[in-house]
Amino acid sequence: MNPNLQAHAGPSGSIDFCGLRDLPKISDPRGSLTFIEGKQHVPFAIQRVYYLYDVPGGAERGGHAHKALHQLIVAMSGSFDVVLDDGRLKHRFHLNRSHAGLYVCPMIWRELDNFSSGSVCMVLASNRYDEDDYFRDYGTYLAAQALA
Repeated sequence: MNPNLQAHAGPSGSIDFCGLRDLPKISDPRGSLTFIEGKQHVPFAIQRVYYLYDVPGGAERGGHAHKALHQLIVAMSGSFDVVLDDGRLKHRFHLNRSHAGLYVCPMIWRELDNFSSGSVCMVLASNRYDEDDYFRDYGTYLAAQALA
């Protein structure tokens, strides 16, 4: 694993360990190519990939936190905002480049909004879907953060 990624993976629950990651970009006259390798460009093995698209104008997605899941969020097309909240700090990230991703560590509340027309949001996840890994109520999430 890239040692710089491990240093930034850090403990969960703090926005300080989240942030934008530049991804490889290979360009020539025929176009550009970006690739992502687990434990090389993200500090986790990729277990699941999903994407959001056809999000209506004004709609919000997310509105939850994960207990153990690590994610990399990439704007594959168009743009959108991701608001990260660790219970003490909030930070809004505007994603609009397919060769950059937002790393989100566990125990961070996230909300996605401001989707442009035709945007596609791809998420790489460290684990398969597990409903028990979610905090879907903000108050319950804050109480768990206080105990951490």
